[in-house]
Amino acid sequence: MSQENKTEEDRSLPNPADVAKSYAEVAQRASRLLTQFIEKKAKEGVAAPSDELGIAKAFMDLSARLLANPYKLAQTQMEMMRDYFSLWQHSTLKMMGMPAFSPVATPGKTDKRFKDEDWEGHFLFDFMKQSYLIAARHMHDTVAEAEGLDEATQTKVNFFTRQYIDALSPTNFALTNPEVFRETVKSHGQNLVKGFNNLLQDMEAGDGKLRIRMTDTEAFELGKNVATTPGKVVFQNELIQLIQYDPTTKDQFKKPLLIIPPWINKFYILDLREKNSYVKWATDQGHTTFIMSWINPDETLSHKNFEDYLLEGSLAAIDAVEKATGEKEINMAGYCLGGTLLMSTLAYMAVKKDKRVASATFFTALIDFSAPGELGIFLDEGAVAGVEKRMAETGFLEGSEMAGTFNMLRANDLIWSFVVNNYLMGKDPFPFDLLYWNSDSTRMPATMHSFYLRNMYLGNKLREPGGIELAGVKIDITKVKTPCYFISTIEDHIAPWKSTYMGAQLPSGPVKFVLGGSGHIAGIVNPPAANKYGYWTNDELSEDADVFLEGATHNPGSWWTDWQGWVTGQTNGDKKVPARKPGAGALKVLEDAPGSYVKFRLDTQKKVAK
Repeated sequence: MSQENKTEEDRSLPNPADVAKSYAEVAQRASRLLTQFIEKKAKEGVAAPSDELGIAKAFMDLSARLLANPYKLAQTQMEMMRDYFSLWQHSTLKMMGMPAFSPVATPGKTDKRFKDEDWEGHFLFDFMKQSYLIAARHMHDTVAEAEGLDEATQTKVNFFTRQYIDALSPTNFALTNPEVFRETVKSHGQNLVKGFNNLLQDMEAGDGKLRIRMTDTEAFELGKNVATTPGKVVFQNELIQLIQYDPTTKDQFKKPLLIIPPWINKFYILDLREKNSYVKWATDQGHTTFIMSWINPDETLSHKNFEDYLLEGSLAAIDAVEKATGEKEINMAGYCLGGTLLMSTLAYMAVKKDKRVASATFFTALIDFSAPGELGIFLDEGAVAGVEKRMAETGFLEGSEMAGTFNMLRANDLIWSFVVNNYLMGKDPFPFDLLYWNSDSTRMPATMHSFYLRNMYLGNKLREPGGIELAGVKIDITKVKTPCYFISTIEDHIAPWKSTYMGAQLPSGPVKFVLGGSGHIAGIVNPPAANKYGYWTNDELSEDADVFLEGATHNPGSWWTDWQGWVTGQTNGDKKVPARKPGAGALKVLEDAPGSYVKFRLDTQKKVAK
């Protein structure tokens, strides 16, 4: 057939030779990767499968409880069959063109998996969707309503049942996802070839373990399009660099602001872009803003303890801010784990009669660890012992391990959506600054992390007067009289707000608790210009979190403005001095912000050029 006689469809078909070459390259690459992984495991020695989380025992307990009440189990099965009969009837009538009935099962309002119009418009995909949702609902309800399980086991089986249900969603398979199906037909399967290449690339990046790319990391550069607020590094030691930001106002508040970010993430979550940067906003309000940038540790720092993070971290930063500004009183803020350290620091300083911290703000910070939510599944004795065993081999906890745990808490958004996009649709991840930060994980020294897990999560000793000792000081939070501002978020899955609320009851000084909308990140990184989410306030700090919320007032907009009013309302909080420039005081400039400590990425295993 001549070129002129070829139809449009013929011209769209891929060249058979090119297709054969693509498949051959993929097969060769997959074979090589599998061989390398097997050889690596063989050298390490094949270990018996372990169950550090006690999943098998938990589900054995569940099975025993369910079988102990066969009548209820049979009733559940009959109810599920009734829903299926209704679905079959409705789907048959829909296939015959009869008027639409109300669906038997519908996705939740926040469920983004079934947004393609064919999930509702095409009777076959609609049937698969509803069939899945019916099974998912009854399976989840059966597990959640099992009687006789202790709370820890119940939480565990609920969580892993949800993981199983999410994994089996029809959206996660090529032939049962209408969007993937259309793309496969349209591209003659090239999306799956490209997706398999993406899968192999991610496995290679993870050295045989799957490390799902969430964003195009090449699209971002620290100091260029993320972490762009101008400033200087004015102090550093083995654990931290201290950044002082350039002033943007003629005058600044007399009391500087020092922020302690968590060391399980990079600090620039508070400086992603100019329009949502907390440090930029705080500087624009007139604060002399400092932030700590933690080192991304290797095995040489495995001996560093929580005590070192106090002495060489928060206390060293306080000393440095005093030298840089000459001020004897500062305002401080701590985010997540940084807030846990901040409260420990305040208790230490209370014993030492050190009154340099004029106010303290806690962003979604756990002080009382008695109710850590689903994160507690990964933090029982068996799980912690397993983590300690792995850390003993390397000297640190690998950052990707903690990141994977957090991703499982929101698997549909942070795992399966990328499986569909990267591996089934064959698309490259979309450039997104928040996901760039999320993938920029950090390690934790073995000694420090073991202390933190055992004394905070397992023992919940921070809340106990004298429960832990740091640098020879018994920590007692009840001795903290510093004015405190707690901001937590109602949808937080990492630091549940009712748990952070319990921590707010512990210090003896004046406390204001504010509950923001959204979750652990979006609820905190919520600039006033966005006018989103809102926040709840209540002047009465009841012992019961539910009572607090029932009597709270909902305010529109961002909690940032409420905090600004609170912090400037403290004693001499609104007093101003001429703007301070980095390097103008006793501390000299070491390098430009964001500094070198933050630039080491584990997923590239190299330092980004300064």
